[in-house]
Amino acid sequence: MSQPNCALPVQAYNIELLHEDGRTGPESHGWCFGLPPGISPEQWPLDPSTGYPLVHGFTLRLPSDYRCHGSDVAGLSFFAPCEEHGDGGTVLDEAIQAAMVGAAAPADPRYLPFWTAAQNSHRRLSRMIDDVFEYSYAVILLTEAELDGPLCRLPDTTAARALSRYAAPSWLETGSGRVFFDSLVGDSHRNSVLEIFGSVPEARLDWSRGLRWSPRANDPNAGKAPQDPFTGDKTAGYQQRYYYDGGVVKTENYRMHAWTEEHAPNHIGGTMQPVQRTPRFSPFYIEFEEYLGGYNFGTGNCQLDFLDMKLDWACG
Repeated sequence: MSQPNCALPVQAYNIELLHEDGRTGPESHGWCFGLPPGISPEQWPLDPSTGYPLVHGFTLRLPSDYRCHGSDVAGLSFFAPCEEHGDGGTVLDEAIQAAMVGAAAPADPRYLPFWTAAQNSHRRLSRMIDDVFEYSYAVILLTEAELDGPLCRLPDTTAARALSRYAAPSWLETGSGRVFFDSLVGDSHRNSVLEIFGSVPEARLDWSRGLRWSPRANDPNAGKAPQDPFTGDKTAGYQQRYYYDGGVVKTENYRMHAWTEEHAPNHIGGTMQPVQRTPRFSPFYIEFEEYLGGYNFGTGNCQLDFLDMKLDWACG
């Protein structure tokens, strides 16, 4: 684990989705879907697999005790791959990927926009690849001024539309919130998400849902690295969220500790609730569900370590 530029936190935070659009400004804790703030279109990270912009998942202002990259970094924007371009894995467009990672400009001038986009990357951009389907994700660390800045316009997609093996995704026209909602299968799933959103997402790029975090009343794992119960590498003092009544390991004896009752599924730090294994992450992480920005985790959830810039998700 990297050494944070702050003390370990003593508090974990629940994240609540609001029934209103997100907004920039010092009173905003962030938003999911919509557009990122404070960056230029040229800094919007592209997907090296397709050449199209990665989808803005969420922007989050971090509580002061989670500003592990220094006091000048106040939050982050998280970007994810487009679900339309792969269900079970996206086939890499090798020519575009080669242009984006190449040290020199490509010989074919048609691919120059992808190389230029990589050269114009935000100085606090981090990229990561998941170990399930090798999807590309990205995080941009933001200052207060960037968090409070205007929403970013989409980058130019002319080169991707002309050269990518993939058609332009519909979220570029109707917004990622509406595309995610329309992709839901079954009335029960749609109804549950509709209750979370408060309304059907409007078909516009800047449709979003505000985020608000609040301290957990009781989380003994705040400031501790999450620990997998089946690993031999133990984290001092980390408590699992469950136990077995009487110490007898049987399904009927499975219990959740009373202190987990007010723990929201979307949260910053504290007790992790993965649907499968617990990743080896730092205490500086965000755990979130598919609807917090629109992803396909196979009905599972995801964890983002924003200290070491690692990501892990698993299906339900």
